[in-house]
Amino acid sequence: MAHFPDTPNYTGFNTPSRIEADIANLAHEGTIPPELDGAFYRVQPDPQFPPRLGDDISFNGDGMISRFHFHDGQCDFRQRWAQTDKWKLENKAGKSLFGAYRNPLTDDPAVKGEIRGTANTNAWIYGGKLWALKEDSPALVMDPATLETDGYEKFGGKMTGETFTAHPKVDPDTGNMVAIGYAASGLHTDDVTYYEVNPDGDLVREEWFKVPYYCMMHDFAITPDYLVIHIVPSIGSWEQLEQGKPAFMFDTTKPVYLGVIPRKEGLKQEDIRWFERGNCFASHVMNAWQEGTKIHFDIPESKNNFFPFFPDIHGAPFQPMEAATRLTRWTVDLASNSDDFESIEQISQTVGEFPRIDDRYTGRPYRYGWMLEMDFTRPVDLPGGSAAGAPMNCLMLRDHQTGEEQHWWCGADSTLQEPCFIPRSPDAPEGDGWIVQVCNRMAEHRSDLLLFDALEIEKGPIATVKVPIRLRFGLHGNFAPSAALGLAA
Repeated sequence: MAHFPDTPNYTGFNTPSRIEADIANLAHEGTIPPELDGAFYRVQPDPQFPPRLGDDISFNGDGMISRFHFHDGQCDFRQRWAQTDKWKLENKAGKSLFGAYRNPLTDDPAVKGEIRGTANTNAWIYGGKLWALKEDSPALVMDPATLETDGYEKFGGKMTGETFTAHPKVDPDTGNMVAIGYAASGLHTDDVTYYEVNPDGDLVREEWFKVPYYCMMHDFAITPDYLVIHIVPSIGSWEQLEQGKPAFMFDTTKPVYLGVIPRKEGLKQEDIRWFERGNCFASHVMNAWQEGTKIHFDIPESKNNFFPFFPDIHGAPFQPMEAATRLTRWTVDLASNSDDFESIEQISQTVGEFPRIDDRYTGRPYRYGWMLEMDFTRPVDLPGGSAAGAPMNCLMLRDHQTGEEQHWWCGADSTLQEPCFIPRSPDAPEGDGWIVQVCNRMAEHRSDLLLFDALEIEKGPIATVKVPIRLRFGLHGNFAPSAALGLAA
């Protein structure tokens, strides 16, 4: 019998779900637009077995993919495991064989050298395939219609790096998928790979370069000419792992860098510009774009570390007020002879994370951005604990052109998961479409899927899809039209 630990990561709303399911025509309130025809995929970390070491952080759970298929004014649900090598080995053994998050020193000797990825961070659609992503391993490819696992993608041996990002981008001009892999030559190395994959699924570019220091490089940005990477000191080392410390710890004494890397064949290390600034925390990128010789880079930034489970490397206590992230614009000028930033401007007072845009404007000047907001002035009553730590209790829309914001509160006993924008049609104006996201109904131990008019979120959901099971706190998700997925109504 599986006995999960009686700890916050495994109890209350965070109790492992481990449910594979097919549910046709979910009950819903409001109106699902009949022209909405496609599927929203998202992923949650969901441990198959109790942790090998007695407890673990939620980021180490096995990937469970949820699919919500919209068609004919209804929504169908399917959920399946992402069957990684780790999942298969442990499923056969009937127990956990892999140890602590990003620490192979804690694994059962029987799985030494095996790929440790959990495919639990992003559910990404590209080239007619579902990519279940975790940044410490290659991408796991699945069938978007059946959700059956095909296996790890190494592009016929063309991919020589060991890792693939959890946050790919699609270049609107070329249609290529752009990705990076950090720790590309092994854990804790400063080697990074830059990849481009064409819509046929062929790896057409792999370039190697080095970064100022090894750290978690969870996200990045692109522009038409550049790959733009932020280096923030959530750092790790073999010494940390040998001492049983977390895989990442935050170092407030290290500088932060913005790397501007030309997207060209035959990349050389000296082609890269590294701009330096003082210490801060930043993770997910909203967008970036070029303006002449300038690069603008929009990202939620905080003074100090956002993740309490990746503690201060010098032993300082977690600082909740300093962890509050607000949307900030970093600007650097490639014409400058200086390595300093040109400007760092906080552009919103709203505390928020998980930024999203209309992805058709990736790497381009853009107007609209959506985020999960943490509004501490609202009532909070979360039975069984928050599904995400901080109460992400509002959806926020920012209009960068006017500076206006809209906010929608989900209620005292609920929290929200990452939003995703769905364009009304391929050629619809920017922001014309819908926002879809999961809402955690903490008191009822179940979930709703919410659908909003994207530019009128303050009016509340136009449809609320009732999910009869509890979806654990998920990370990232994406939408694609039915025609691109092999899905029939």
